[in-house]
Amino acid sequence: MALQTATDEVAARLSRRYPKPRLPKSVIVVVVTLFAVASLGWLVWAAAVHADAPVSGQVTSYTVVSDREVAFTLSVDRPDPSRAAVCTVVAKATDYEAVGVLDNIEVPPRAERVVDVRMTIKTLRRATNASLRSCSIR
Repeated sequence: MALQTATDEVAARLSRRYPKPRLPKSVIVVVVTLFAVASLGWLVWAAAVHADAPVSGQVTSYTVVSDREVAFTLSVDRPDPSRAAVCTVVAKATDYEAVGVLDNIEVPPRAERVVDVRMTIKTLRRATNASLRSCSIR
């Protein structure tokens, strides 16, 4: 009998220390599942909406002409070639600092979807590369 009393006291002490949860486990599982499904739905929607950019581009080649100039070729791809695009190219030095920026590179409407633009950037000091910062439809 003494063993049963001690066990009952331990059980009572444990139930006071660790009370039952306020929400049943099934409610928590349903809420977490709904949140996961909603998050996954939003992710699929965002990926589908933003998958086809109206314009994309890349610097396909560059040549360091001198300590103050970089020549580059920018390839711009527009799914709708009847729309004009504007791009920005940046030249960077060995320490990754931007030493030259060429804004508002106009790509006018043409019949071709992919257009190559050859230009030069004046730099503050010797650049080691040229890269595309952004392109947008005008």
